[in-house]
Amino acid sequence: MIQAFGLTSNSRKDLPPAVDDVSFEARAGRVTALLGATGAGKTTVLRLMLELQQGRGLTYFRGRPLHRIAHPAREVGVLMGDVPGHPARTVRGHLRMLCAAAGVPVRRADEVLEVVGLVSLRDERLGTLSRGMDRRLGLACALLPDPHTLVLDDPADGLSTRESHWLHGMLRAHAAQGGSVLFTTSEPKEAARAADHVITLEQGRLVADQEATEFARTRLRPRVAVRTPHAARLAALLSKEARTAHRSVEVVREGGNRLSVYGSTCADVGETAFRHGVLVHQLADEIGDMGPGAGPFPGEAPQAGATGAETGELLGAGAVGVAGPETRGGPAAPDDFASQSGSHMRGARVMSADPKGHGDQDPHSGRDTPSGPAEGNGHAAPSPATASRASAPLSPLPPPISVRSAPSPLRPLRYELRRAAGIGTGFLTGAAVLVTSALTAVLLAQVGHTPQARLLAAWPRELPLPPAALGAGLLGALAFGDEFRHPALAADRGTVPRRLGLLTAKLVVAAVTALALALLTVGCDAEVLYLVYGRELTEVPADWVPLSASWFGLVVGCAWAGVLAAGIFRSTTAGLAAVVAVPVLVVPLVRKALDGGSVRAAAGLPARLREVLLLQWPFGGERYLAGAVRVVAQPVGGALALSLTALLCAYLLTALRSRVR
Repeated sequence: MIQAFGLTSNSRKDLPPAVDDVSFEARAGRVTALLGATGAGKTTVLRLMLELQQGRGLTYFRGRPLHRIAHPAREVGVLMGDVPGHPARTVRGHLRMLCAAAGVPVRRADEVLEVVGLVSLRDERLGTLSRGMDRRLGLACALLPDPHTLVLDDPADGLSTRESHWLHGMLRAHAAQGGSVLFTTSEPKEAARAADHVITLEQGRLVADQEATEFARTRLRPRVAVRTPHAARLAALLSKEARTAHRSVEVVREGGNRLSVYGSTCADVGETAFRHGVLVHQLADEIGDMGPGAGPFPGEAPQAGATGAETGELLGAGAVGVAGPETRGGPAAPDDFASQSGSHMRGARVMSADPKGHGDQDPHSGRDTPSGPAEGNGHAAPSPATASRASAPLSPLPPPISVRSAPSPLRPLRYELRRAAGIGTGFLTGAAVLVTSALTAVLLAQVGHTPQARLLAAWPRELPLPPAALGAGLLGALAFGDEFRHPALAADRGTVPRRLGLLTAKLVVAAVTALALALLTVGCDAEVLYLVYGRELTEVPADWVPLSASWFGLVVGCAWAGVLAAGIFRSTTAGLAAVVAVPVLVVPLVRKALDGGSVRAAAGLPARLREVLLLQWPFGGERYLAGAVRVVAQPVGGALALSLTALLCAYLLTALRSRVR
């Protein structure tokens, strides 16, 4: 159950707030529609509910606000806009990545793919999906953690009629199993046909809170749509005859050659036009401003003896026609509408009031199954939910997740591994680094005067960093930069969470990737040098242990700097800029500080540490500690350590600030 109290957005300069004091309830087991024209504030209401936008008011999801729920994705499934995923990632890979983030079994991805009908497209890239397939994938992402509540922003936007019917069937099936469904729409037809409850917004204010059947009767007025080249003359004639007969008829000029006649029937309007010789191009019963082509409302049955607009029947999808004349015994049968009509759309058929004809269609059949209209008995029509559940089978839903996995430190690590391996950016970057490094090593060997260690690392003195370090920094920056460019983790909260578990996983994966890149770079450079110049240039330096430690530390440090900077500034470019800034800006400052006369040498540090800690270093640990100290004492190592410390502190500060807010 969703309970919203006094939702109000912040005012924009001198303009009134987009949403002002909106309160409503969306009960469990029911589909609730938030209806309003473009700019009415529907999306703002959802953003206030999901705490994606600052404002006033409270929203409770089963008695708790969203920020008090430990796992929001497991409570609320959200679909707002397009699927926030990397366009190069596959459909199945995207869902498997979200499975790791939500802590649900990986088989859940295949289950929801089968439910939404994307099994055949599971290996397609997100960037190649059509609008309809993207909405299906968005619904799959929302259903993945088995949430109790679905909050969808205009889910049927851009979908075909068939796809909209399928989507509404899925939403009704979720509500039938006890869940809460809230979706926004700007189409009164969609709200009345697909929802059990309709909440209407106008200019940011709540103007109606009604059941769907009550909404269809009170806010969607039956009318006769007329199109004629003599619209003004026919409007005057209809108004004159209504005054003469003392009938309440309202004629509205819709612009051009169109009229909307309220309080009359097709038969009366047609007879008036015939008697006065007015040419009519279109004459059709409609409901409100939905236009022709809408199916019947769920649960609405025409009453016996009603005619024209009073029957509530609408023409089939895409059809424009004329309702048949009034018969003595009641409304004409569906088959009689086309035969008795004088319209040029004689082949148009009339859909029945059977909900299955418009809502839960068989996804494997391209035909509707209309039936004759039910005869009214004078009682109120059943609710849409009752009618559709009684007449049509529910759409299948993925089975519920009975066992919730406990919090595990491996969950963010699994997510990061699937995120990094799901696209080819990392592999392409690694290949480019290896090729560039090998070519640079060959050129340095040809020029000469390059030390052996720099030759194997392909690090010219003119460059601030070798290709391997730049590549590792780029991969580290992409680790967080892609999160903010394609925020798959932010669908329920609006921004990528700065959690220590996620940061640790990214640092671990970035370090392993950097170490692998460093080893492959040295190996490829040595192999290429051996093939081109022979064994002379591939000899291992005598002090290879400290050189290896320095090399690995440099590459891993660059990767970590990219991760932290991208996480702080939410940009891949900022992460790579932080990597380049270490040798360009920080190293000269550190070198200047170390060259000063006031700096003392840190000689004998291992011995003093042993005295303080009263520990014996096993296996010659003093030598390794001294090597690590020498690496950090170098200008590049000191600058990198200083930069990493500053970035880590900044990251923790921003994480704490966001949590306090």
